[in-house]
Amino acid sequence: MNENELKGKKVLITGGTGSFGKAVVHRLLASGCEEIRIFSRDELKQEEMRIAYANPRLRFFIGDVRDKDSVDSAMLGANLVFHAAALKQVPSCEFFPMQAVKTNVIGSHNVIMSAIHHDIERVICLSTDKAAYPVNAMGISKAMMEKIAIASTLMLPESATTVALVRYGNVMCSRGSVIPLFIKQIREGLPLTVTVPYMTRFLLALSEAVELVLFAFQNADQGDLFIKKAPASTIQDLAQAVKELFGATETEIQTIGIRHGEKIFETLATREELVRSEDMGDYYRIRNDGRDLNYQSFKKYFTEGDVKEVKIEDYTSHNTQRLSVEQTRELIVALPEVQAELDTWSVSG
Repeated sequence: MNENELKGKKVLITGGTGSFGKAVVHRLLASGCEEIRIFSRDELKQEEMRIAYANPRLRFFIGDVRDKDSVDSAMLGANLVFHAAALKQVPSCEFFPMQAVKTNVIGSHNVIMSAIHHDIERVICLSTDKAAYPVNAMGISKAMMEKIAIASTLMLPESATTVALVRYGNVMCSRGSVIPLFIKQIREGLPLTVTVPYMTRFLLALSEAVELVLFAFQNADQGDLFIKKAPASTIQDLAQAVKELFGATETEIQTIGIRHGEKIFETLATREELVRSEDMGDYYRIRNDGRDLNYQSFKKYFTEGDVKEVKIEDYTSHNTQRLSVEQTRELIVALPEVQAELDTWSVSG
């Protein structure tokens, strides 16, 4: 993207102390942003981040997206919002679904409405592949977040805040993801635990997630959803690739069974969405459905369908590019987090 578009901007990142927030801060600092606001409820992580960066362009706001007043205070005077705050762990959302609703649904509504009220230029909301055909509480709550974001745009004038979304799959080496778990298990001499060997997941580097969000910032029209095309591997092949990287040839891979609320494969784009999509090379742009309840648009909402929908497949981790063990190993060895682990592994070995 053109970094000059961010020069002089004041950017608010909700959930800014998470994996995405830390990664995007590096890009924003390099782009010449005037101010980057980190909004989260974790004061310890904010303090650690404040010390690590020691940059006067970073400002830290303690607050919670569930609390609209704290959102409003952080929003005042900003130009651009990246909404990353969410509850993301599938099992915890299964056991505490109302907490997922309060953060992912109500909290997102607070952020979007506050951004519109404060005349923010653009809001980019981060979603997940689990929001497509959701089967668990986390996915359902993020699907509702998407619906709220898109619905918020339907009555806005052309000059209003642009609200758009991105949706991506598993980010490798993000907090709580499986690659750091595999490395930890190898270090402790434990078996690598996989759910079911043939389960597939999209593989996306954190840097690619940042690029997707910045691409959306540069290209979004009202209500757009952007998806980054990504390869996938089976969980078995991913575990084998990590084993080989760390020379843990004797380490067992142990099947523990599917976890509560998980899918065998993930869907990044449904066929219903792909009908109205634009292929942009590395990305899909999913346009907002232009129909309305008053029948004032080019198609009637209730009485007209689209025969193209039956001819298009969903875009899933089962039918995207499938990586071999060797290709998976080549992909993950390039990750800075894995390189750092390999460096310490060599020293300790």
